Amino acid sequence: MSTAKQPVLELRNLSVSLPPGGDRPFAVEQVNLRVAAKEILCIVGESGSGKSMVAHAIMGLLPEPHVKVAAGEALLNGENLFTMSRTRQRQVRGVGMGMIFQEPMTALNPLMRVGEQIEEALRLHSDLDGRGRRARVLELLADVGLPNPEDLRRSYPFRLSGGQRQRVMIAIALALEPDLLIADEPTTALDVTTQKQILDLIRKVQAEKGMGVIFITHDFGVVAEIADSVAVMQHGRCVEYARAEQVLNRPEHTYTRELIAAVPHYIEHREDFVREGTALLKADSVRKVFQVGGGFLRRGRELIAADNVSLTIHPGETVGVVGESGSGKSTLGRCIVGLHKADGGRIVFQGTDLVGLSRKAFRPFRKDVQMVFQDPYASLNPRYRVADIISQGPIAFGTPRKKAHERARELLELVGLDASVARRFPHEFSGGQRQRISIARALALDPKLLIADEPVSALDVSVQTQVLDLLDDIRYQLGLAMLFITHDLRVAAQVCDTIAVMQTGRIVELGTCRDVFSNPTHSYTRTLLDAIPGQQWEIPADLRHLRGERARRPREVSR
Repeated sequence: MSTAKQPVLELRNLSVSLPPGGDRPFAVEQVNLRVAAKEILCIVGESGSGKSMVAHAIMGLLPEPHVKVAAGEALLNGENLFTMSRTRQRQVRGVGMGMIFQEPMTALNPLMRVGEQIEEALRLHSDLDGRGRRARVLELLADVGLPNPEDLRRSYPFRLSGGQRQRVMIAIALALEPDLLIADEPTTALDVTTQKQILDLIRKVQAEKGMGVIFITHDFGVVAEIADSVAVMQHGRCVEYARAEQVLNRPEHTYTRELIAAVPHYIEHREDFVREGTALLKADSVRKVFQVGGGFLRRGRELIAADNVSLTIHPGETVGVVGESGSGKSTLGRCIVGLHKADGGRIVFQGTDLVGLSRKAFRPFRKDVQMVFQDPYASLNPRYRVADIISQGPIAFGTPRKKAHERARELLELVGLDASVARRFPHEFSGGQRQRISIARALALDPKLLIADEPVSALDVSVQTQVLDLLDDIRYQLGLAMLFITHDLRVAAQVCDTIAVMQTGRIVELGTCRDVFSNPTHSYTRTLLDAIPGQQWEIPADLRHLRGERARRPREVSR
């Protein structure tokens, strides 16, 4: 164990080299960090900043020989991890340090029961017999707040929710009570309520065990919630490193200031949208039921995804649908766009009820209702060039190919990309750029309603800001109405005029953005608001106004 004077971990001039031909010679360059016992160090930065490379270098998980430690030391309790033998490194993993990975479903073995995966570390690194290991597994599952440990021990990972899988990963990392815990973006893909539970759990375990924690994230709201000290990384270098209070309230580096300015937050001066004329779309008592399980001569159970859902969207209005995974918000969007067939109720678009229309009868409405999906890489055909992807819809509706490609280049410029990229393939772009291409594709048919299904949940906070600003700007320029689906009320506040809060298939609260934030009436809405990380942190005024300027624009809609 570490002494009071000796840090649990100390990085000295760490550099990690990349193979020749990369965009830079080093993924990490001359990084110096210290983590003490009972301290949480947050490493912050965008994708490609090198923050995860630091974690993988410490754990000995770099894909050598192509990516390897080129220089520096990593002293764990005074012992250099980089000069250890492979045998000694394996001994240290789990006992001296443990790691929580970003995506638990890919980190957990789908063919092994949860209990077996936790027990594996105990079998390799402890002297416990079979009975002792099983008792320790049940203790760990209870410690991380999982219900019915005995039943859950026998479950497979695919039967658990995202939050439960992440708790299992934490249990594995804590099995041998390591001195150092590394958490690599453990809450990025989780709902805000589940994220709060995981953050509270990590903070609780860290305080009880007295371990040092490296928490990797791109969200300064999370930093404000748990950090003792903060290291900000950009292009492989640590550009700012200080106590959390200093970095959060008096950031010095330009990049740190940009990241903090990009943190989504509610803007008090956002003007209310004035509804005028006839609604563009009216959903009335929409119901959607899925059959789950079942098989030959065996009836499955019913899962009600949308139950008596009603809302209206006027021209130029953005309506946000907010809720946790499984609340039914994406199902509602898919029913409107025709990807799911509603089992009841009415979806009236410009006077026509879309529910009950045949595929052929629905086809003309596909031009007017378009969708932007959560994962742009999965929704873009990797074999098509960008121009072909954007032009596909117009060509299908009779637009000549040459004219459709000209329009594609115009749309690329509209979404902030150069027209010259039209000849490139999706894999040649970053996540934010791919999402811009997805938006351009959705706009190619000149829709009247755009459905955006979690369009920024997988993006860095600064890229997220760019895409949110883009959606808002396009709405103003083109007079679009938008249904914006998200699990994060902070994000909804940036672009939405009206917010509908969904829980277990029902809308439990519906009101203006201002009313939902300032005077929530339903307990579930208050739960979502309470789960927003970093609420006690006031973003510095000189940075906050950068986002406020956009929100104070006149609410005019082009017709």
